[in-house]
Amino acid sequence: MAQIHDSMINPRVETLLSKVDSKFTLVSLGAMRARQINAYFGQLVDGTTNNVPPQVTSVARKPLSIAFEEIAADKIVPVRTTPAELVAVETDQAVEGDDAE
Repeated sequence: MAQIHDSMINPRVETLLSKVDSKFTLVSLGAMRARQINAYFGQLVDGTTNNVPPQVTSVARKPLSIAFEEIAADKIVPVRTTPAELVAVETDQAVEGDDAE
């Protein structure tokens, strides 16, 4: 009798795609979070931690695998912003920068 083996990708791609609206969003969200996780582990050596640690307990060693596990566990979710919201944030930051001078 044939056995069904777990895929090499855990969590499964189908599970991850059900958490986001497109493949592009999944790739962008996973890559961004993987960079943050990698920076977090890099800062542990220095003793300074400005980044958020991994939000799931994982046996994975790769930051991208950990990021995908976080997405599957609904710990990381995509947030959509409109161009108008981005302009408002940039304007607020510019005003705060002017006040500091």
